[in-house]
Amino acid sequence: MALTNALHAPEPHFDLFTKRVDALYRVDGNGRLVSTNEWDSRPAPRFHLMRTAEGPIFRCRFDVPDAVVHRLAALVGQEMPDRAFDKLPVGADRYLKVLGDHAPVERTWSGPAYVAGGDVSPNTTPTLVNAGNADVLRRRFEDWTPDVPHRQPFMAVLHDGEAVSICASVRISAAVHCAGVETHHDYRQRGHAADVVAGWVRAVRTLGAIPFYSTSWENAASQRVANRVGFVMAGVDYHVT
Repeated sequence: MALTNALHAPEPHFDLFTKRVDALYRVDGNGRLVSTNEWDSRPAPRFHLMRTAEGPIFRCRFDVPDAVVHRLAALVGQEMPDRAFDKLPVGADRYLKVLGDHAPVERTWSGPAYVAGGDVSPNTTPTLVNAGNADVLRRRFEDWTPDVPHRQPFMAVLHDGEAVSICASVRISAAVHCAGVETHHDYRQRGHAADVVAGWVRAVRTLGAIPFYSTSWENAASQRVANRVGFVMAGVDYHVT
């Protein structure tokens, strides 16, 4: 797999990163998070912070009181723009204190967010999965079958006519698509994840959208896939539920 050109690489900028955060969620009339931006509408976190080199972006859920949002905003303003991102924001303990005063903190999550860079050629060309050939998922990814109509482009690397690695658009807006990736455990460390993601990037770009990829700090294998496919770190996400 090789980086063939950087023709399609976007110049990272704050507006693009804001569009990426906005693509992740459905919001109410006040811009507050209501649910994830998915066909099955999963619960949104109470607080989402994306740190970027051009400054932080944050959103709060609809049920967080205005007074709490204002306290969080003051803390977010203290986050310094940086490219040498720490795994946790400077104000992590203070965010938890402010949110914990409102309601018990159930979960925190943090991880890098990447934007696609140059065009990468997959070693194995993935297959576009649609209603007509969704049976390729039946053996190893049957739980993804209901997603096929809603998460396009939906790409798969096939082995003997069956999917072994998949990548689909799990959060979608006109400007941004966000990747969801899974490789069956029997087929990992063979380059399939990088191939399927590279194919997905190309498919998203044909729609005129920018591909993004995010993962957790604990998932080193997923971070390696992002690097192999030429993604560039755009920032770091931090969620509190």
